[in-house]
Amino acid sequence: MREILPALSRWYASGSPFGLATVVAVSRSAPRGPGAAMAVGPDDQVVGSVSGGCVEGAVFELAKEVVETGRAQLQTFGYSDEDAFAVGLTCGGEITVLVRSVSAVADGSFGVVAASVAEHRPVVVATVIDGPAPRGAVLAVWPDAVSGSLGSAGLDAAVTADARGELAQGATGRRHYGPHGERREDDVTVFLQSFAPPPRMLVFGAIDFAAAVARIGVFLGYRVTVCDARPVFADPRRFPDGIEVVVDWPHRYLRGTEVDDKTVICVLTHDPKFDVPLLEVALGSPAAYIGVMGSRRTHEDRLARLRANGVDAAELERLRSPIGLDLGARTPEEVAISIAAEIVALRWGGSGSPLAQTAGAIHRARPKPV
Repeated sequence: MREILPALSRWYASGSPFGLATVVAVSRSAPRGPGAAMAVGPDDQVVGSVSGGCVEGAVFELAKEVVETGRAQLQTFGYSDEDAFAVGLTCGGEITVLVRSVSAVADGSFGVVAASVAEHRPVVVATVIDGPAPRGAVLAVWPDAVSGSLGSAGLDAAVTADARGELAQGATGRRHYGPHGERREDDVTVFLQSFAPPPRMLVFGAIDFAAAVARIGVFLGYRVTVCDARPVFADPRRFPDGIEVVVDWPHRYLRGTEVDDKTVICVLTHDPKFDVPLLEVALGSPAAYIGVMGSRRTHEDRLARLRANGVDAAELERLRSPIGLDLGARTPEEVAISIAAEIVALRWGGSGSPLAQTAGAIHRARPKPV
């Protein structure tokens, strides 16, 4: 839902109620995962998607109905062999969608939640989807605050505790409780959607490829920083709005900034005086991906320099160099796509092979995405 929040925030601020559809459960090869969202706003404006196009028409009508009645609805869509004209997922999967009406009256927490997500502050939105509790009721949970209610003080307390645990993991999914938060009962189903701060993409070397890589990093949901020691290149005017541009020696900046096991690092400088000290720091970090631009000869020279500085073989195995997948890319934009493809393949365990040459499930699950 993160990508459609700017539009939702505008509608909310204007006082226009809108229907918000959220995927709360999936099975088999469903095209989008839990948390995917679509909204129908004023003048029948539509943002987002819950299925990549399969059932959006039906969800559109359902959202309009929910706004008119004010009653949240839960609907499951799957594949129907019996009825060729049934609304369903042609991929053979199944999704369950909760549709609720959002306005300042129906959900007083929405504006604060949207602001938290925009400011990269962690928050969990807990929503009742089934059982003897008000369907569509919302409780927003921050590390140090709560807003709203699911209809019972006991249920609120149990969900708050679980939401903070989920937030620490950045997890999204369903939990089951008794009507008053009893742990060993499953009458009430609550969907917990975590909005943890987005992962970081650190791009070193403000060359012409950097702007393209930064743009695609934003598209993939990363919070992007571009760093270069040369002020003439590290000029914010050369990059899209919303991208942080830092003038500093790359290794010094990396040593002093936040890096975790979801961070991706793209080194585009291909200059030993920048690359070698930077990679020594990068390889000592928990970063999920370290990609380095350069020819094969440049890569071999880089490896020799790093070995001479005491970097061991296990650390060097982490380097993705030359950076990106073999797409035959030439332009900065094409190279950026090849880098993004490698990051996505690493995130989900993909092979990078054409799907036409593979077998088995297309959509794979991986417990800890990059």
